[in-house]
Amino acid sequence: MPTLTKNRNFTIRLDAKVKDEAERLFANLGMTLSGAMNIFLHQALIVGGLPFEIRLERPNKTTLAAMEEAIHLASDPNAKRFATVDDLMEDLRK
Repeated sequence: MPTLTKNRNFTIRLDAKVKDEAERLFANLGMTLSGAMNIFLHQALIVGGLPFEIRLERPNKTTLAAMEEAIHLASDPNAKRFATVDDLMEDLRK
């Protein structure tokens, strides 16, 4: 004989705009916000944590190179220095 599962209510507070947008998104996917939350929680239980990666953004290679160049220029006593933005712009126009 199959066992019946007991459902329980779970209340969360959401920003109204986030809730409305999420409901539209999940409706377009053919599910309710409640159904999407159930999927999220089931996946969290399966993986033993959040079902997606949480990380700090890392700069891309171009940004890292620019940061390294800035550090190098800041410590280079022979690097050009400008007292004002106008001086910098004048030098760039040359």
